[in-house]
Amino acid sequence: MKEKTHPNWFPEARVHCACGNTFTTGSTMKEIAVEICSACHPLFTGQQKLIDTAGRVDKFNQRAAAAEAKKAEAAKRKAAKEAKKAAVEA
Repeated sequence: MKEKTHPNWFPEARVHCACGNTFTTGSTMKEIAVEICSACHPLFTGQQKLIDTAGRVDKFNQRAAAAEAKKAEAAKRKAAKEAKKAAVEA
């Protein structure tokens, strides 16, 4: 191997999960923080739980509501513009 081109390898890297579980693995980082591990993931535990730590569902619903509001406002402006155009032609 060439010198000074590869990252440092830590064979005893500590992994800390949000559920409190810790374990060791090999990595290029000494400490790793994860949100989900095999001790709390629904696939391994068999329990269904909603994992929405960043509020992604709420953010999506807010964007969808904002898009609908913009769409309704655009339709209102288009109707007003067409009504004005019809009044000028008449």
